[in-house]
Amino acid sequence: MSEHLNIAIDGPSGAGKSTLAKAVASALQIRYLDTGSMYRAMALFATRHGVAVNDEAGLRSILDDADIA
Repeated sequence: MSEHLNIAIDGPSGAGKSTLAKAVASALQIRYLDTGSMYRAMALFATRHGVAVNDEAGLRSILDDADIA
C-alpha cells in the first residue's frame, strides 16, 4: 500500500495560500496540486458547454469530455 500525504491550506483570497503551498511542497519534495485552478477550469468548461455549475447530472454528463491538463 502506498502512502499519501494531503495538506490543505485555508484562508481568504490573496493571503498567499498558493505561494505557501508551493514552498511546502518543494521543501517536502511532494507534488503540488492546485485544486482551486481545477475547480475554476471545470466551472469554465461547464459554462462553455451550457451546464450550470449546480447541475450535478449535467456535470456528470460532461466529465468524460473534460481535459483540464
